[in-house]
Amino acid sequence: MGNFFDFQLFIDNIPALLEFLPVTIELTILSMIIAVIMGTIIALIRYSKTPVLYHLATIYVSFIRGTPIIVQLFIAYFGIPALLRALNAAYEWGIPVDAVPGYVFAILALGFNESAYLSETFRAALLSVPRGQIEAAQALGMTNGQTLIRIILPEAMTVALPGIGNGLITLMKGTSLSFTTGVVEMTAQGRIIAGRSYRYFEVYVALAIIYWAITIILELVFSYSEGKFSVSDKAPELIQNDPGV
Repeated sequence: MGNFFDFQLFIDNIPALLEFLPVTIELTILSMIIAVIMGTIIALIRYSKTPVLYHLATIYVSFIRGTPIIVQLFIAYFGIPALLRALNAAYEWGIPVDAVPGYVFAILALGFNESAYLSETFRAALLSVPRGQIEAAQALGMTNGQTLIRIILPEAMTVALPGIGNGLITLMKGTSLSFTTGVVEMTAQGRIIAGRSYRYFEVYVALAIIYWAITIILELVFSYSEGKFSVSDKAPELIQNDPGV
């Protein structure tokens, strides 16, 4: 059994891998910020069916969802520098392309990838807002912008919260592919450790346990958040059942 699985080595690997957890968290948070911003913009474009932009947004979502994330990482890592070099040569911009770390390209690729999926979540949430509430807001004299900010977006974000949680978990696991752009996060460090000892099984089991634990924590956080946001929905029922009312 000792030859099959070295339990002590498995235990020793966990602290060594956790040293790079901050890199994984930072990648996840920065990529998620990009994904939420872009996903919201794309969802609003498709929701309002803005001419020209609607078709461009549809093509973007189709391309991102139809290609593997690892291919997108390679496109970002090799394609963006090539484009910047071409622009430097054509317009003499002087952008220091070679000084940009692979970390930046990983964040961009992961953020763009998740934005396509979140845009669909946000669009579905926007469409779930009852038309009657929108008409009531407009009847009260609210402009389209006020209706969007005060009525549509708050309700839509509540509906979209479970999807945002799932997207964050997916994105966190997707950071394990950022080693392809030269970023050393937990998975990349696991490959390095395993390459030293040739005990790959113990390292990857340790990695799996860490990712699983993070996923459980995120699920609990979003489950708690959903409960908080749904309190207002339960208010009428609580008032109705209150004997003092």
